Amino acid sequence: MTSKNTICLWYDGDAVDAANFYAETFPDSAVQAVHRAPGDYPDGKQGDVLTVEFTVAGIACLGLNGGPHFKHNESFSFMIATDDQAETDRLWNAIVSNGGQESECGWCKDRWGLSWQIAPRALTAAVFGPDPAAAKRAFDAMMTMKKIDIAMIERAALGRD
Repeated sequence: MTSKNTICLWYDGDAVDAANFYAETFPDSAVQAVHRAPGDYPDGKQGDVLTVEFTVAGIACLGLNGGPHFKHNESFSFMIATDDQAETDRLWNAIVSNGGQESECGWCKDRWGLSWQIAPRALTAAVFGPDPAAAKRAFDAMMTMKKIDIAMIERAALGRD
């Protein structure tokens, strides 16, 4: 690891699978190294994959095969800003169709239980824009969605829903 600050994500033996999926799915993502345990440990044996160094959208991560003791939850997520509906659809569908699950307001979980916010820049601009009434309409529209529909957000912001 060359990064001073690295996010450590706990997996139950499948950190390599997760890292490979992220590297294949998200731009500016890659698997840098796979490290095997030099000795036995509580949830593995010498030679098992212990950690995986990878990046997700430019963020340094370490996948730790620590066993079943700790699960991912919504208190931590990756927020991926998308530029258009095609990118939003591609990332959302990649996560959900690979054993993940949809949630509300642009959130979904991957098959390892890690939460993702697939957040179009158009959504952020609409919800935090200078016109409070337009922001409220866009926000209210978002609250009815799972995957974000940019056209619907834009129509709502303009009062054309």
